[in-house]
Amino acid sequence: MSGYEARFKVWRGDAGGGGLEDFRVEVNDGEVVLDIIHRLQATQAPDLAVRWNCKAGKCGSCSAEINGRPRLMCMTRMSVFDREETVTVTPLRTFPVIRDLVTDVGFNYAKAREVPAFVPPPGLGLGEYRMMQEDVDRSQEFRKCIECFLCQDTCHVVRDHEENKTAFAGPRFLMRIAELDMHPLDAAAEAGLDRKSTAQDDHGLGYCNITKCCTEVCPEGIKITDNALIPLKERAVDRKYDPLVWLGSKIRRRRP
Repeated sequence: MSGYEARFKVWRGDAGGGGLEDFRVEVNDGEVVLDIIHRLQATQAPDLAVRWNCKAGKCGSCSAEINGRPRLMCMTRMSVFDREETVTVTPLRTFPVIRDLVTDVGFNYAKAREVPAFVPPPGLGLGEYRMMQEDVDRSQEFRKCIECFLCQDTCHVVRDHEENKTAFAGPRFLMRIAELDMHPLDAAAEAGLDRKSTAQDDHGLGYCNITKCCTEVCPEGIKITDNALIPLKERAVDRKYDPLVWLGSKIRRRRP
């Protein structure tokens, strides 16, 4: 595809308000949306604020909404749009705007700090952990997360209900809890921490109604809903509502 002039609408403003601004900008073969934003900065809008770093889809910095869909700007090729189409770039809707395309994603770091860390197995020092690959296959998928927070942005539990942010960690951090719960060496239970119960009671697992919107926008292709959230829900329900499990938790074990 040879070069052409594209129509862009880019949101400009700050916490006090703003709106879409129209641009016409050159597009060349093989370019991505982030290239066009950089060209706008260089030629028409030098004060346009945008967050980015690696331009390789691995840092998660350049998250935005492109034609209403949460995407990484560096991984969205201009070739997916018709030449006559107007491309609209707006900041992540779920988080407060700082300026232009930059939002305050501090909510996510606060939620990350609320998730109890990996609990090392007793009696083993650093470097002494041993696991078979088949034991870590399930949870290893979740380590691909680049923390772009697109799943957090598209999750309607917080996107459409600001009041839920206090009680709901969001798919990225529920996935982290699921990863730890699946970890073959995590000794949380021995330390008195029930990750399944805390997911339900402290991190709002019950708010998730598995619409799979988080999976659909994940740039790493992680099956957040099917492989993390649904299995975690199943284990949490077994722990909380299965009558045999409930009865067993009420019966004290006889001391030897």
